[in-house]
Amino acid sequence: MSDTRLKIFHTVARHLSFTKASEELCITQPAVTKNIKELESEFDIRLFERKGNKIELTEAGQLLFNHSEDIFEIYKRIHFDLSLLKERHSGELQLGASTTLSQYILPPVLANFYRHFPDIRISLINANTEKIEKAVIQKKVALGIVEGKSKNVALKYTPFLKDEIVAVVHTSQKLANKDNLSMAEFLKTPLVLREAGSGSLDIILHELGKHSVHLKDLNVIMHLGSTESIKSFLANSNCIAFVSITAVSKEIVNGEFKVIDIENLDIKRIFYFAHLQGKTERIPEIFMRFTQNSITGSYSL
Repeated sequence: MSDTRLKIFHTVARHLSFTKASEELCITQPAVTKNIKELESEFDIRLFERKGNKIELTEAGQLLFNHSEDIFEIYKRIHFDLSLLKERHSGELQLGASTTLSQYILPPVLANFYRHFPDIRISLINANTEKIEKAVIQKKVALGIVEGKSKNVALKYTPFLKDEIVAVVHTSQKLANKDNLSMAEFLKTPLVLREAGSGSLDIILHELGKHSVHLKDLNVIMHLGSTESIKSFLANSNCIAFVSITAVSKEIVNGEFKVIDIENLDIKRIFYFAHLQGKTERIPEIFMRFTQNSITGSYSL
């Protein structure tokens, strides 16, 4: 199987159109059809089937498409890695990251980045999502890494990492005797939340809103400005709180904290790179690509 045939197949599969694939690849439609037929002949299996005026992937076609996605992603990483060897990069990079990221996710990535790029000096400010976005717009930082549902039209957002927010209690408190709470029980339970402007708070309220639950309905006893302060508070109070699973993974393993399931509540989120609209500068682009590769395993942490 040649790279050319796989690329043609991948393009047809993305568009589900031979015509659009030929336009994107700047080759004739008969050439596209010929390569697909040769690929089907090589594997002795149909990759597409026609339904009226449309084409769809067969089960085999979907399987090949999934593998081709992985292959072309590896090609991108190879190209990126090799391009970095051509020149020695130096300069400064001002980063801004929301609290969860700067405390629990970025430190090992930054250490690994420094090993590969010792001549790039990084400074990192830590604030909630709202403040980081403002700093990017004001050009106080070149690149922000944020959480939350809100999007500023002045910024471009690139997905970085998936995360889960869970409800936890400290195992020394009475609430730890429970494994789950109904929504009605949860609404009566003392709750600690992050401060206004926090991306975590935005996500939590967004997901609760799907259940017609709003901030005024919650038994909020306090808003705190960081996950660490919330964890310390829970150790001394019979309350529940929402935190990133990344922030409490060690404590859960050590038996200090316990996850409490809340009826029909599943809070997932995505961390994003945030930068000004337009072409990204070289050093921020290097950091973005390096960080994405580090998380997915292209670089060892």
